[in-house]
Amino acid sequence: MRALFIALVVAASIPGLSAAWIDGWRLQNPIWRGAHVLVRNPAFVRDLEASLPALTNAGLNVLVVQIDYGLAFDQHPEVRGTGFLSKAEAHHLTEACHANGIRLIPQFSCLGHQSWSSNTGPLLVHHPEFDETPGQFPENKGIYCRSWCPQAPGLAPFVRDLMDEMIDAFDADALHVGMDEVFLLASEHCPRCKGGDPAKLFAGEVNRLHAQVVGRRKCEMLMWADRFLDASGTGYGEWEAAKNGTAPAVDLIPKDIILCDWHYEPLDKYPGKPDRYKSLPLLLEKGFRVWPSTWRNPKSATAFSEEARALKDPRMLGTLVTTWGAVKPAGLADWEPLRAGFSVWPK
Repeated sequence: MRALFIALVVAASIPGLSAAWIDGWRLQNPIWRGAHVLVRNPAFVRDLEASLPALTNAGLNVLVVQIDYGLAFDQHPEVRGTGFLSKAEAHHLTEACHANGIRLIPQFSCLGHQSWSSNTGPLLVHHPEFDETPGQFPENKGIYCRSWCPQAPGLAPFVRDLMDEMIDAFDADALHVGMDEVFLLASEHCPRCKGGDPAKLFAGEVNRLHAQVVGRRKCEMLMWADRFLDASGTGYGEWEAAKNGTAPAVDLIPKDIILCDWHYEPLDKYPGKPDRYKSLPLLLEKGFRVWPSTWRNPKSATAFSEEARALKDPRMLGTLVTTWGAVKPAGLADWEPLRAGFSVWPK
């Protein structure tokens, strides 16, 4: 089997044979031990590439790289962020990952997270016509993050162009579309969405993205799961679950989407003090594959991963350890939270 996988890795370096690589990877990796990293410049990518052998030895087999607007987009160059990657650099990272037996999944954050603090992202800076709350909240005061309007004319083909370029640049077989922590939706300030059903608006955007990623590009689609969870029913707070009416959208979307269910703290830290991670069986019962996602608390990473594994469901993929800038690439393989989460799903 190992010889077959090596042959498929070699074959994948030949144009047009990337499908052979992912088929081989799936045979070798029924459990996903992943890390999520924020990629902001080429120097970070070089450091990340240097760390790949150590990460492989630590058990990592999936790397989710959040790129967002940090790519040299050609069709809409105005939305390039600072320190963007060239297409060649993106492709080289994929090749380096594949050479180490690691599946690379790029992330382009959709709908929410179109700003951070006082800084608005390049999409809404250059195309304010796509904003859910146009002309509101100067310097983003009084809000968490801006959202694009899912019903804005011209938005769908624009985003489709960006996704196509990202999938092609990374020769990707999957795309993570973000969609977490969306608080601005069906806003009273939106001339198109005002008075709308948040669940239907959210599901409509998920379905449009799915039609592009899965339907047209034949890739797997991943997204964060928090907006599908009802805060009142699960006991989680408004960050890890929804209080703004989006939770019913879980019944309106395709079941082949992989839901990354993130919870970062011990259960007694949540407002409702739940005694179990209720989201895990809930999402499984809805028919989804689930990728439990942890962060920097090793005890929480272990507890969440152990409860996920105890369910003994083949749709429970493994563990995704998020970093959110808490560790540099050189230290990631030995980072205690990563080791803790991976230890529950041994090689």
